[in-house]
Amino acid sequence: MPTRTSAAHVPDTRASDVLVVGGGIIGLVTAWRAAQRGLGTAVVDPEPGGGAARVAAGMLAAVTELHYGEQTLLGLNLASARRYPEFAAELTEATGQDLGYRRCGTLAVALDADDRAHLRELHTLQQGSGLESEWLSGRECRRLEPMLAPGVRGGLRVDGDHQIDPRRLAKALVTACERAGVVFHRTWAERLRVAGDRATGVVIAGGTELAAGQVVLAGGSLSGQLAGVPDAVLPPVRPVKGQVLRLTVPKRYAPFLNRTVRAVVRGSHVYLVPRENGELVVGATSEELGWDTTVTAGGVYELLRDAHELVPGITELPLTETRAGLRPGSPDNAPLLGPTELDGLLLATGHYRNGVLLTPVTGDAMAHALTTGELPEEARPFTPRRFHATALTEQPA
Repeated sequence: MPTRTSAAHVPDTRASDVLVVGGGIIGLVTAWRAAQRGLGTAVVDPEPGGGAARVAAGMLAAVTELHYGEQTLLGLNLASARRYPEFAAELTEATGQDLGYRRCGTLAVALDADDRAHLRELHTLQQGSGLESEWLSGRECRRLEPMLAPGVRGGLRVDGDHQIDPRRLAKALVTACERAGVVFHRTWAERLRVAGDRATGVVIAGGTELAAGQVVLAGGSLSGQLAGVPDAVLPPVRPVKGQVLRLTVPKRYAPFLNRTVRAVVRGSHVYLVPRENGELVVGATSEELGWDTTVTAGGVYELLRDAHELVPGITELPLTETRAGLRPGSPDNAPLLGPTELDGLLLATGHYRNGVLLTPVTGDAMAHALTTGELPEEARPFTPRRFHATALTEQPA
């Protein structure tokens, strides 16, 4: 990783109340909410607003993203989804920036009998969880979205799943942080400082020490890579590669799609997210390949092939961008939030595929933890201590 700082940049080394390591959307919302609580806050990141948000599609899909065994995570996802309209309005008012927030809904469709059976099971799970979704025939799906393939066999309409543009969200959060007085150190954090069994700050590139009352590790997939973090509290976060495509819908084709459309094609998930500005996001692969962020011909081919089966007209659109990024995965696919067993060190990482969706609730939960020392009730199941409790108790005295 780069270690040089600009000669023109002299870090402000005054102690902060809160020092956030990582300037992705999770680190930024944590910093913004902390500053709003009156805490002197700083962020360490070479490119604030970058990270996984540059690749994410921005689906706020608490209902259609439901998976078996993730009912506890569902509660947190729904809590965050409920906050999004007010959160987006507040951030827009604070910055004057359009976030691309759309309440357009989602349509999940099936292309064959197996996919239809899978969607039926998902519908049953959604209903059993008290969620609102409507089963549609293939004809009803095509009436809503005329560009769908004739072979669509049925689908689920979920009007409560919305979308936002993660790049605009990240940019607005940087602006909101700056206006709230957050200090940015645009460089890498190289090591956590620990003194007397307490986290006291970090060492940044060039050896400069930044002191802080509390340190929040919010480095996404890199969160487990910071030197100096004791093994007993090192977050078990791994990178999960995702490749995403962006296409442009010419005005003569508009509206191409009216809402987010998603499906399982031959066992692979594919989604198409239409933006109001004419951009169409197609994603995403899920690859356990370590730190590799190469865009591959195979990944692009598979996404276009599956998207074409779903919406044949997509091959007429200009392909404007291909990109790969790294989601921060945790052992149970749920985030790690709040205080660790090391005094002064908190985590906000491991959001996996739900980072954009969980942005509002994460900011609120982390601000609460930073000011009270405890997580709010809705976030308590996601304490980092759930992974380290056994290891800590087994350590010799």
